[in-house]
Amino acid sequence: MAETAGAQGSGIREELAGRRRKRNILLGVGAGVAAIAVVAGVTLAVTGGDGDGAGSEERLSLRLATSEDNAYFDAVAEVAGENGLDVDWVNLDDWVLPNSEVSSGALDGNAFQHIRFLATYNEQNDDDIVPLFTTVVTRWGLFSPEIDSLEDLPDGANVAIPDDAANSARALGVLERADLITLREGAGGLASLDDIEENPKDLTFTELQATTIPQQYDDPSLDAVVVGSNYFDPSQEITIEDALVADDPTGDETLQYANVIATTPDNADNPAWDVLREAYDDPRVEEAIDEEHFGRMIRLDIEDDRLQKAFETVTEEAASAS
Repeated sequence: MAETAGAQGSGIREELAGRRRKRNILLGVGAGVAAIAVVAGVTLAVTGGDGDGAGSEERLSLRLATSEDNAYFDAVAEVAGENGLDVDWVNLDDWVLPNSEVSSGALDGNAFQHIRFLATYNEQNDDDIVPLFTTVVTRWGLFSPEIDSLEDLPDGANVAIPDDAANSARALGVLERADLITLREGAGGLASLDDIEENPKDLTFTELQATTIPQQYDDPSLDAVVVGSNYFDPSQEITIEDALVADDPTGDETLQYANVIATTPDNADNPAWDVLREAYDDPRVEEAIDEEHFGRMIRLDIEDDRLQKAFETVTEEAASAS
């Protein structure tokens, strides 16, 4: 998930200002959500007063970025607004700008990436953006149009996996979870086909661009595919329930792929983050996520110490790979 951002220069803030939009869509109308987004314009209601009970309200604001226009953030914004938090979403059609604009101070934070990507971005760009809390995670699995159970996967089966490093490693992790392969100890989120130590079914692998795998799902040359369930078009009516084996959304091996709200260390103590986190936990937000993704993407709230430990691990791995 990374491209480059540098040359967009001085015009970026004007572009951001032009793309700001406030959304006031009623909850319950249903909405679409796609992966990841950045929140902005957050406000925290603070009451104070003298002895007569008079009070005042002060609203805090955050500007946060996303790389896609995700509709479930409408629900986040509405819930947050009820609790004194005004959310403005800034959609940047890029995978570097959401981070570089946070570093520059043009935005307060973002919500478009998992910690594996964030660690790689920091290493490649000498940056220090940090995760605050997890938001959602996409479910991955092994899918087949013809095979109904894992036991029926034949010896020598041809399995399609993504051809990019991050998604390939995740796919191999799904296969290892299914006991179909064994990876070299320590390969983790950097695993490649070269790290396969045991392959008892003598599986063969076809590497394809992740986004094209669902389009080739019915290819008779493929026995199965490993991909994120959200990659399938809704018309295919394939959900995580159709997987021969699925990842564990709360497992350590999946945590590195949990999406997060991220910011700079200097901004990490902003009290507005607590309001935002509570908004994500509102049942209406979880309902909005489920309405769009049918279980393909779920709300994931991981303990802070566990998240930070996982981030330290992937950061060390990113440094060793550079």
